[in-house]
Amino acid sequence: MRRIAAALLASVWLSALAIDSEPAFEDPELQARFEHLTGQIRCLVCQNNSIADSNAGLAADLRAEIRSMLADGRSDAEIIEFLTARYGDFVLYRPPWAPRTWLLWLAPLILLGLGVVVAARIVVARSRLPIEDDADARAE
Repeated sequence: MRRIAAALLASVWLSALAIDSEPAFEDPELQARFEHLTGQIRCLVCQNNSIADSNAGLAADLRAEIRSMLADGRSDAEIIEFLTARYGDFVLYRPPWAPRTWLLWLAPLILLGLGVVVAARIVVARSRLPIEDDADARAE
């Protein structure tokens, strides 16, 4: 029984070490900027979470890096420029409108347009088919 209790306490203690306990900024404006920035940056490990929502080690490192840059007085634009220079536009949930990202931004519209064209062609083709009468079909 003691071994089970010791194992349980050890697991609770070890899991507490995994929790990212970042102190909040004393300045509410800096804390708001930190939360806004970490919500805009994609976790490169998870790829579907922001670094604010991720428990990955890289996300914790990026949060710490952003925290130190904010403490050093860097602007949001400088922080985002640093991260995109290091990791590319993929790190941003909203990549900039640039020639290299046009396809990314326009792909949904292109696919929607193709879907409308295909649907219209199917409707037109079916409207040109002869209509069979149920009585004629039963007589044959």
